[in-house]
Amino acid sequence: MAQGLSQNTLNAYKSDLKTFLNWLIKHSIPIESASKKNLEAYLSYRYQKSLSARSTARFISSARKFYAWMLAEGLVSIDPTLDLQLPKLPKSLPKDLSEDDVGKLLSAPNDSDLLEQRDKAMFEVLYATGLRVSELVMLEMQNINMQQGVVRILGKGGKERMVPMGENAIFCLQQYLDQARPDFLLGALSDYVFLSKQKKPMTRQTFWHRVKRYVERVGIKKSVSPHTLRHAFATHLLNHGADLRAVQMLLGHSNVSTTTIYTHVAQARLQALFEIHHPRS
Repeated sequence: MAQGLSQNTLNAYKSDLKTFLNWLIKHSIPIESASKKNLEAYLSYRYQKSLSARSTARFISSARKFYAWMLAEGLVSIDPTLDLQLPKLPKSLPKDLSEDDVGKLLSAPNDSDLLEQRDKAMFEVLYATGLRVSELVMLEMQNINMQQGVVRILGKGGKERMVPMGENAIFCLQQYLDQARPDFLLGALSDYVFLSKQKKPMTRQTFWHRVKRYVERVGIKKSVSPHTLRHAFATHLLNHGADLRAVQMLLGHSNVSTTTIYTHVAQARLQALFEIHHPRS
């Protein structure tokens, strides 16, 4: 069941199945005896609780994998998830952040302060590479090559990719490695690149709070998360003529259809620019 899934996905699936199991227990239904009607009743319960279509789709995916495993192990004779209908998911465009706003955010940290020097390096690497936030905070020293200016990433499904960094990211990262990181470690050792003052790897939650701090500092009114910089990376590359397949590889998407959502953002911006600047728009 776990093959090819990231730890975050596994944790989400485990949570989904635990919630489903609690519902079954409440209704005195053994999990191995659950029928399609039981599953449909649970989906109806989720709808009444106003749970999102996206989280329901994820539950169905986790249930399908779980019952496929149960069937393979001989624990059930019928898979009750067969023919379950996935809910229609709304097409949500990534949150758009202009190049000017990105510039403000990247310039917000004061690199004379060691904590902010770390944050600046994280911002620059994230925007230069389009890494997932989980990939950024778990980045290890052995997977960065400063001479070649690349990072090696083991992404979703265990797929490896090499992603180049630009000059600004390399400069800020090297500054952090030379100054802030040794100060945090005080002679201790760590495999991880980005650390707290407690010598521990940065967490996604801590980094999110750091991003929020700088967004407020520079007065960006939009809702911005670390993931917004990944979106900006993809959108800005496409705006400047990058090939969709190349962006797909850099992002680590297994299917190009996942990457095409960014073309809608780029097209929307081009349409807005046309309406503003074209004399006959």
